[in-house]
Amino acid sequence: MVGFILASHGGLAEGIYASAQMVFGDAEELEVVSFRNGETLDDLRGNLLAAVDRLSDKENVLFMVDLFAGSPYNQAFQLCAEHPGWAIITGLNLPMLAQAYGDRDFATAGEIAKDLVGAAREGITVHPDKFMPEEAAPQAAASAAPTGAIPPGTVLGDGHIKYVLARIDTRLLHGQVATAWTKQTQPTRIIVCSDGVAGDELRKTMIEQAAPPGVKANVVPISKIIEVEKDTRFGDTKAMLLFETPQDALKAIEGGVSIKELNVGSMAHSNGKVAVNQVLSLGKEDIATFDKLKSLGIKFNVRKVPTDSPEDMDALVEKARAELG
Repeated sequence: MVGFILASHGGLAEGIYASAQMVFGDAEELEVVSFRNGETLDDLRGNLLAAVDRLSDKENVLFMVDLFAGSPYNQAFQLCAEHPGWAIITGLNLPMLAQAYGDRDFATAGEIAKDLVGAAREGITVHPDKFMPEEAAPQAAASAAPTGAIPPGTVLGDGHIKYVLARIDTRLLHGQVATAWTKQTQPTRIIVCSDGVAGDELRKTMIEQAAPPGVKANVVPISKIIEVEKDTRFGDTKAMLLFETPQDALKAIEGGVSIKELNVGSMAHSNGKVAVNQVLSLGKEDIATFDKLKSLGIKFNVRKVPTDSPEDMDALVEKARAELG
């Protein structure tokens, strides 16, 4: 029997399962994992593995998660790379789970996932009917940057790449970026700038697949984005740049990338760092880096999502400086 794991931010997965119990009764071989405020990605990964360990068939597992490119999806994606019998489906809803109950004795995890797409979509209706959209033809992804067919030296647009957002975020491209920030800034291309990630094929694949519809995502080393800055073939590109650390952002800026403002989204806690708010932890190297960025005239926009009120980066840096001594 295929084992099910429902995973979500907050209590959504718990609520979906509670509703399913009311309608369909209890289900065997089903585990729920909730990613709560204050938990780390390591906590989430550990909870997912513990849930798998409670299933009878540990090689035939279907993860039903809430949000594509969110933390539950990203952690499950990494785990699936090691287990060919595991599968993931996003957009967790009650019709999806109901269909899964009926399929589980007759199919593999991957076959069930394929079947659930239709059930999840058919469970969405609009009243009055006149507001129900007609089936739209898939839109081709926007052409956001040159391909090999465009000769070097070609000038597109005004010949200068446009940066609609430059963000520091330890998690790089995840749900908040793929939805809220992309909707607000309307990039044609998301570029993750990281020497470390550029050499990690698993993380590269995960990031490229997490791009929202109509937007292409690339992972490049810092040297490449410095080259792109001077490449006239990118003149029609509106780019969102994502940096894993402030050090990567500084390296790009010192290399000539014309960033004027950095959105500081999240910086994970680790040894030697202190938490200055719910999502930012700074160490001595980070303090020195932000000092250097400020001296270069860089402005800071400290917000996790667009609807947050901006925080004072100077105050956060001074808080870390005082705590670290």
